Amino acid sequence: MTKMKLGVNIDHVAVLREAREVNDPDILQALYVACEAGADQITIHLREDRRHIQDIDVQNIMMLSKVPINLECSINKDILAIVAQNKPHRATLVPEKRQEVTTEGGLDVVGLEDEVRYAIEYLHDAIIPVSLFVDPTIEAMEKSKELGAEMVELHTGHFANLFAMLNSSLPYSNHSIEELELPRYELASQLEKSLQELKIAAKHAKKLGLEVAAGHGLNYHNVHEMMKIEEIVELNIGQSIIARSVFTGLKEAVIEMKKLTTR
Repeated sequence: MTKMKLGVNIDHVAVLREAREVNDPDILQALYVACEAGADQITIHLREDRRHIQDIDVQNIMMLSKVPINLECSINKDILAIVAQNKPHRATLVPEKRQEVTTEGGLDVVGLEDEVRYAIEYLHDAIIPVSLFVDPTIEAMEKSKELGAEMVELHTGHFANLFAMLNSSLPYSNHSIEELELPRYELASQLEKSLQELKIAAKHAKKLGLEVAAGHGLNYHNVHEMMKIEEIVELNIGQSIIARSVFTGLKEAVIEMKKLTTR
């Protein structure tokens, strides 16, 4: 069996810190606890609007982390320059819109081919491996390989939304997803289709020689479905771990997820 790596995304610790613009909770304490609990890597996203992770956070985390850093970023040239200067163990290129709450959808590697190619070459010149956060399609896998990425991270957001609408109280909350307010049999059918798309994309990516990760919306209730896809070697999970930590503490929350992602 291929080892499954767990990347713990600590962005939401910084979200809470920035809500009051004080250094509490301390992002570095989150780093230390996550590492102690068994995180295989730390994932952070330096957004253009700096809504959570700040430039100094990147510097400090890079200097002090005992595990590899996966730095998510847009293809904005100013951001790429910061990434190149900090030299994370990997950069993951993601789409970014100022108005979105969180990253929605994968990077358009076809429509933004020239910009993505430039970003990959720029980061490669700085000796930084690149992963592309993309939707699970054959076209995206092939274009990612063509552009020179070493890895793809499959966007699992649609799968996670379908799973939540079918298997949780989400439909009865203020956050119900209107376009997915469908009969249960239709949700079940779409969920199975989404899983098949992820499996096919992962298999095709591996065949092309790409490493395969997955992330977005994964949590303690749905992550078992990703464990069935043997081509996926890494999961990046953040919001659900930080949310669980409110009740259990961060160390226990990471340990619980590690147990669920151990093959």
